[in-house]
Amino acid sequence: MMRVFWKTVRDNRRGWIGWIVALTAIAAMYASFYPSINKPAMADALNSFPQSLKEAFHLEDYTRPENYFAASVFGLLVPILVAVFAISAGVRAIAGDEEAGTLDLIQAQPVRRISLALQRLLAIVTAMAVLAGVMCLAVIALRGPAGFTALSPGRLFAICLQLALFGMLFAALAYGVGAWTGRRVLAIAAGAAVAVLGYLANTFFTQIHSLKWTERLSPFDWYLGGEPLKHGVQWGHAGLLAGFALLFAAAGTWRYNRRDITV
Repeated sequence: MMRVFWKTVRDNRRGWIGWIVALTAIAAMYASFYPSINKPAMADALNSFPQSLKEAFHLEDYTRPENYFAASVFGLLVPILVAVFAISAGVRAIAGDEEAGTLDLIQAQPVRRISLALQRLLAIVTAMAVLAGVMCLAVIALRGPAGFTALSPGRLFAICLQLALFGMLFAALAYGVGAWTGRRVLAIAAGAAVAVLGYLANTFFTQIHSLKWTERLSPFDWYLGGEPLKHGVQWGHAGLLAGFALLFAAAGTWRYNRRDITV
């Protein structure tokens, strides 16, 4: 019953494992830097930065692990790369095969369109969950050696859970646009536009008073704005990430089930 799911996992396993290993290594690398950051001199250096720069990049006292991890480990390169991974995976789910001219051959097999689409999407969701889980375990393992034991495993689990939902949102967006239109370029463009505008809304747009309201619409704010490293899982933000992911997935699947892909 889950043949499409397992075939999708097998076909993409090398690339997905590479992404998981690379992103986990990046998170572990930033985490291992904490002992060299946890010094009064770093706090003095941050205090010398312009206030607008500190507000844009959410730079606070780096000697506190929750601030350092929110701004560097989970706040800079990792979410951007997760969005790239998610968009690329979501685009390939339907639009990749359709533009390659192989989707009609796949659909000639005894599998319904909805089942095909949802099983492929489930494989991507599983990859995102595995990525977040492996990253969480790797960072937790470094708590003692890197000296950030004040940051509890529960708070690290919270940020990784919201990171997984963040990735699922972008995967579902790219999948939805690709399934709706059958065009890879449109799916990539939609995912990239939301990622770039969302990042700007969570950083530089906050410095412009008339655009500050856009921060509340940013997936980056839903992911990190509630400070899960300080307060645990932000269920409202998690609900927004999961809700929009479900909306994009449902819309794309609905349209894909009704399109004539032979045209």
